[in-house]
Amino acid sequence: MPLAAALVLAALLPQDAPPPAAKPSPRPAADAAAAADAPSAIAAGQAAFKKRHFKAAQADFEKAMAADPQSAAAAFYLGYTHYKIAEPTKRLTADKQQAKELFAKAFALDPAFTPDWGRPVAGEAPAGEPAHKKTRSKPQP
Repeated sequence: MPLAAALVLAALLPQDAPPPAAKPSPRPAADAAAAADAPSAIAAGQAAFKKRHFKAAQADFEKAMAADPQSAAAAFYLGYTHYKIAEPTKRLTADKQQAKELFAKAFALDPAFTPDWGRPVAGEAPAGEPAHKKTRSKPQP
């Protein structure tokens, strides 16, 4: 019966009529706002990763992936975090397999991507300088 109704409806509709205009979706603005959250989630994930808080870093990188699924950085850092979580085991684990897939995705999204772990995170000492190091001036002869 539904097939007969569809055939009758198709016969009654004008064939040359343009399709009804689609309503503009509010998603582009929402997507842009979500994509803007990705860099802050990546920065938070990097800070947690540097402190070896891998589960917290994983959560931040997953937020970044959700905010911007096309982010090569989010895919790479999430993959590396999965790898570090599974690193103590010598066998292939689900986390290592996930890391492999995320690395492949990152480099498929941006073949020229290079991770940048060296940028100082807010409140952190610049690369190469421990936060506790005090600079002393040497007396000039």
